[in-house]
This record gives sequence, C-alpha cells and structure tokens, in this order.
Amino acid sequence: MIDLRSDTLTKPCRNMRQAIMDAEVNDDVIDVDPSVARLQDTIARMLGKEAAMFMPSGTMTNQVAVRLHCRPGDEFLCESGCHIYNYEQGAFAQLSGVVARTFQGTNSSIDLRQLRNQIHPDNEHAVRTRLLCLENTHNKGGGVVLPYDSVAETCSWAHENGLTTHLDGARLFNAVVASGISALDWAQHFDTVSVCFSKGLGAPVGSALVGTESMMREMRRHRKLFGGAMRQSGFLASAALYAIENNIPRLADDHANAKRIGVEITKTPGLSLDLDRVETNIVIFRVDSEVGTAVEFCESARQAGVWMFPFSHQDVRAVTHLHISETDAIEAGKIIASVTELLKAKSKPTV
Repeated sequence: MIDLRSDTLTKPCRNMRQAIMDAEVNDDVIDVDPSVARLQDTIARMLGKEAAMFMPSGTMTNQVAVRLHCRPGDEFLCESGCHIYNYEQGAFAQLSGVVARTFQGTNSSIDLRQLRNQIHPDNEHAVRTRLLCLENTHNKGGGVVLPYDSVAETCSWAHENGLTTHLDGARLFNAVVASGISALDWAQHFDTVSVCFSKGLGAPVGSALVGTESMMREMRRHRKLFGGAMRQSGFLASAALYAIENNIPRLADDHANAKRIGVEITKTPGLSLDLDRVETNIVIFRVDSEVGTAVEFCESARQAGVWMFPFSHQDVRAVTHLHISETDAIEAGKIIASVTELLKAKSKPTV
C-alpha cells in the first residue's frame, strides 16, 4: 500500500529509535528534562528566538499562542482556510474566549489591502483586535509557500498597528527547503512561531512554540492547563532533535515526489490540478463529477493500492513523506490515472 494520507504517518527510523533509547531524561514538570532542554535551545536558535517550549502537538502550540497573545473578548485575524480556524475545533473560542475574523486569501495568502482599516476601535461595543495569525506552508492551500515579501509587509503592518503576530509553521521547514529562505528569516517577522516535528521531519510526536524568554512562564502555565506538561518527555524530544538535525534537507525529496504525482494527474482527463501550486509535499486535485465524488475516488484508489484523503466533496489530498520513494510516487501516479479511467468507464451509461 502506498499511503499518501498524511506526512504524520512516518515512523522513526533505526537511528531515531536509537536516539530515543539513549536519551538522557528527567521529570520535565517538577524539574528540567535535559533532552527537552537541548531540543528547546536548538529550535530557539534556529528560529532566532530567545526560548522555546516543547509540547505534544501543533494544535496545542497554536492554542497556547492564541491564549498568550489574547484575552477573553479579543479577536485575531487569519486567512479563512488556515488550520487554526478550520481544524482545531474552534479551540480558541472553547478554551480561551477568543474570536476569529477570517479573510479569504488569494492563493491562501492574505493581501495587506484586505487588512487595512480592519482593526476595531477600542470601545466598549467591539472586540479588541490583538493578533494576526498566518500559516506557512498552507495545508488547505495545497502546501503552498506564502510569498515572503507579502509576509514581511503584512507582519510589519500588524506591528505598526499594535498587533502581535503568530506563525503556524507546522510545515515551516518545507517552506524553507522550497523557497531557499532560512527559518531564521521567516521567523523574524513573528512574535511566536509553532513548528511541528511529527510531519515531514519524521518524529513520532511533538511541536514547539518559540518566542521571548519573558513569554515562557505564561506558555508553561497554559501548557499545563491544556494537559501538555509531560514527565520524562526527553524520549520524545530526542526523536525531534534527531529529526531537525538529520531530516530537513531530505524534504526536497518529498517535494520532488509530490511533483511527480502531480505531473501524472495533470495528464489524466477527469482530474484537475494546477501543477504550479505543487510547491512542497501536498497535492490537492479535483475529481470531475463524471468520475465520481472524492470519497468514491479515494475508496477505489485504496483498493488499487494508493491511500489518500477526500478533502472536500470533489477534492482529494495526497501527501508525500519520508516513506514514499521515487518509485512509489511514479507508481502512485499510474494507479491514480488507471483508477480514473476505470471510474469513468463505469459511469458511462450502457447502450
């Protein structure tokens, strides 16, 4: 089975498993776990921030960031397709009493012209506008890399207008590899950045939230409140440390494999894809109604040996990762094409 459902499906390699076994650990709640401390110091330096905090998931790091920057009754601004708004159960409202105001992006990127004059005046009738959140790469946008100049301009506007900025960088290192722009350069525009270790980087668990040293006490409190304080978490941190020390350059292989799959899709009548938008490791393509629904297509593809996610009624998402080889990608493209032809043939009325 060629499993393209998500890059979270990766399993630790032998060397990562050895790093886990060899990890030096302690209780990270009542003391300091040395492996966690090394990971936090490393990722903070990579992103040019003073400090970092290791947490179980990217959802938690995002929600801690929202809670850090906002108070109940505040709002944050975000793109309408972003992960924080669509895939975290509205946790900002449930857990922190915060509301979101969304803007429909162009190719998943918010234009500064959309944001100007959108900050609420400070009066008793309105929520307080506090925070701007961006996502890079953009999952629902098909893994696209946000335009760097637009990010810089938008964040500069936010800071000039008294807002703080947060980056959901779950796949930030995919953006780094695809754009050639360093993590340091991307991160400099944001007050906090969340990065995930358990996607393309291949660690089994974990994300980190980076920011200033003065934020750490509040981050720690919020992490505890959300159930994210872990004891001997150095076993997990050692895997994440191995991932960022060894698996960043190889993300280029995932991007190349996604493009290989995308090329085959563009050659297949009945499927639609803008190949220029396959910039990293995510391929989102449309299934024509004559072929069937996304659910039907995914089930037929799974039976043929390729597992993908229905992403909407007619859209399918395929994600490459470190367990997908060039051979797998080529074979997946062929299977996707053959499944399309089979479904089209079935849908034709008999004479």
